[in-house]
Amino acid sequence: MTQHLADRTQPTSDPAGVTGSRPDWWRDAVIYQVYPRSFADGNGDGMGDLPGIRSRLPYLAGLGVDAVWLSPFYASPQADAGYDVADYRAIDPMFGDLHDADALIRDAHDLGLRIIVDLVPNHSSDRHEWFQRALREGPGSPLRARYHFRPGQGEAGERPPNDWESIFGGPAWTRTDNPDGTPGEWYLHLFAPQQPDFNWENRAVRDEFRSLLRFWLDMGVDGFRIDVAHGLVKAAGLPDMGRAEQLKMLGTQVLPFFDQDGVHDIYRSWRQILDEYPQPRIGVAEAWTPTADRTALYVRPDELHQAFNFHYLNTPWDAAGLRRVIDSSLDSMRPVGAPTTWVLSNHDVVRHLTRLGGGPARARAATLLMLALPGSAYIYQGEELGLPEVTDLPDEVRQDPAFFRRGARAESDGQDGLRDGCRVPIPWTAQGESYGFGSGGSWLPQPADWGKLAVAEQTGDPESTLELYRAALAIRRDHPALGAGDAVEWLAAPAGVLAFRRRGADGSVLVCAVNTTEAPVPLPELLTESGHALLASGHRPAGSTLPPDTTVWWQA
Repeated sequence: MTQHLADRTQPTSDPAGVTGSRPDWWRDAVIYQVYPRSFADGNGDGMGDLPGIRSRLPYLAGLGVDAVWLSPFYASPQADAGYDVADYRAIDPMFGDLHDADALIRDAHDLGLRIIVDLVPNHSSDRHEWFQRALREGPGSPLRARYHFRPGQGEAGERPPNDWESIFGGPAWTRTDNPDGTPGEWYLHLFAPQQPDFNWENRAVRDEFRSLLRFWLDMGVDGFRIDVAHGLVKAAGLPDMGRAEQLKMLGTQVLPFFDQDGVHDIYRSWRQILDEYPQPRIGVAEAWTPTADRTALYVRPDELHQAFNFHYLNTPWDAAGLRRVIDSSLDSMRPVGAPTTWVLSNHDVVRHLTRLGGGPARARAATLLMLALPGSAYIYQGEELGLPEVTDLPDEVRQDPAFFRRGARAESDGQDGLRDGCRVPIPWTAQGESYGFGSGGSWLPQPADWGKLAVAEQTGDPESTLELYRAALAIRRDHPALGAGDAVEWLAAPAGVLAFRRRGADGSVLVCAVNTTEAPVPLPELLTESGHALLASGHRPAGSTLPPDTTVWWQA
């Protein structure tokens, strides 16, 4: 049942003074993703929660980020870690209640932090009141029109309505039972069977989500990260794909269930609501598209404000490849006037320290490169501690729904089901059963050597990854040449090295050089004479040599 706050007649807090009064705060913001299950446990039940997050907000303010994005905390059966929402206006009891959300938003604003919440519009939980009523009322129910219910193929309707596959593996359709117990219609779920897809051609669905936007904006949130933003609209008639292993096509071409042009009308209507509120409230698209140009369509001036740059995230540690994707990203966003975003890790991918190879040195170098680029940067909780992916979790503790569907399909027929490895609760102290995460253990086991990576252990150590992030974010906030703008000026550099110049509006100049190779590289005089080194991801250059897997910022 939807929760209510007493006397909720005014927003929880006025964000007008948050991080200053810049109306375009989001264009170069550094946004920190909190995965609520795994950030901090306030009540000692082994699961992270809103009071735990609230208690750690001073840490995030001290880190130097501008905003905090919270993954879902809504009422949910947790079939997919909260991305199966049963009630969008209520907090799941494992995380707290609306009063906790209210207090968290107020505290964040008092600390100069903005709050962005996850919105899940492609699908609901199968426990959502609408879906439950649709099942009870049977074929012909108006509630069924809010989802994609279809009769099956075959003489007795025994085959799915089309050949679409779930992102988690197996068919994207599940058959229902009629109220009298006989086999019934099928419903579409592009993810787990517990996540039926909404039908966005239905007016009630569109009206409901416009109402939800206002509910949370009135609570005081500063924006929304929109889950599966590319998936809301399906091609008319739900045509067959005509081939298997459809996940391999994700992000390579427009699909009948992803990146359909009709999604843009939805976001235009949402932008009108966002613009009704003082101080820009933003929309951020999680949109897997074939090209950066397709991504740019989501952030035209009358649509959303940002879109995740998955093309950059998926680029290997290679100078030529990185330069190509940086150029294409900036070039695609410039015509629509939107900032490019940069991200290395999140709750769905292998942590970049592990994914890029090369260990901590390469991960630190990748971070300084990302933070030197124009636009907005996203940090995933724990990457500032240098956390690796946890690759040896026992099968019996895993909770990723894609993992449990692997037995019924080929491993190439869906996600690998191993996303739990980047979701292990983060360490705060060197001692304790859960390294300071909470007094009651942690919902996923933490590696035995994580104590040395804890916040308390790294704080004050100038060689630590945490202090590197703090230093980089402080410089980025103070230096006019970092973050702002929409271009880089490439400089001549040896093979395997990226070098570029950034110019601030005040005439200041910063030079960034990145050695992506595994050997020291001599630098041209242009770089060595650029001025004093502001920050290095590892050992500072000795003379005219840049160490392997190292990024350096110079003040020119």
